[in-house]
Amino acid sequence: MSKRVRTAVFPVAGLGTRFLPATKSMPKEMLTVVDRPLIQYAVDEAREAGIEHFVFVTGRNKGVIEDHFDRQFELEATLEARGKLEALEQLQQDLPSAGRTSFTRQQEPLGLGHAVWCARDIVGDQPFALLLPDMIFQANPGVLKQMMDAYEERGGNIIGVEECAWEDVSSYGLVVRGDGPDQGFAISGMVEKPKREDAPSNLFISGRYILQPEIFALLAEQTRGAGGEIQLTDAMQTLMGRQRFTGVKYEGKVYDCGSKLGFLTANVVFALDRPDIRPGFVEELRKLDLGDQL
Repeated sequence: MSKRVRTAVFPVAGLGTRFLPATKSMPKEMLTVVDRPLIQYAVDEAREAGIEHFVFVTGRNKGVIEDHFDRQFELEATLEARGKLEALEQLQQDLPSAGRTSFTRQQEPLGLGHAVWCARDIVGDQPFALLLPDMIFQANPGVLKQMMDAYEERGGNIIGVEECAWEDVSSYGLVVRGDGPDQGFAISGMVEKPKREDAPSNLFISGRYILQPEIFALLAEQTRGAGGEIQLTDAMQTLMGRQRFTGVKYEGKVYDCGSKLGFLTANVVFALDRPDIRPGFVEELRKLDLGDQL
């Protein structure tokens, strides 16, 4: 029987250079889609999937993320005194309970694989979920919950994937699809940003993983790859020769908020999905009378 996945790792040490100057003094993970920071969406998704321990791999100038997941007594007292109990309840619901968060530093910008490796002593010898906060999803149930269902059935390592247009395959890391249904098919390989004619599929890796702890030893020995960084994909390719990898083509849609276009699109989509915002937002969009600009 597979060990239960109780821990999730969130790499949040990136510099956010694509969003400068906004991210000069504010972590990109604290940029908001409507009224919630990107990192909150990822944590909410993990909680829905049953995660109990939240591990953040941070860097300099990221202390506000730790503050975000702490209580702020002055704010809570003010909200209570002013009778804003709904806002107070929302703040309290968003917080993991005491002792459920851990923070460690990635002291060098050596890539995603290195960030995951930095969490090794906190995660220990257990499987863990990995969520990239730049990627947020419109999905019900959440993507990680869908992946957990596949993990409980098949064990091993799980990768969440989504279809992209064939003309866009050169922009993504893709999986080589083997046998099995969309909810859990064998993965026999991964290819990073191939030419269209070389693409093994149009299923791209979308920032959600469940990984076995053996990945840490491989990352420790991993030589630097593209960009001089320690690549997670390289270590996963090695682990694939020893353990099962399963793909889950989840029901839902991902928005890459690491890009300006994806971030702006996510704000529109999530605003339109909010009953309290949609009517007024739609009216404001109509007033813009964009005409030939669309």
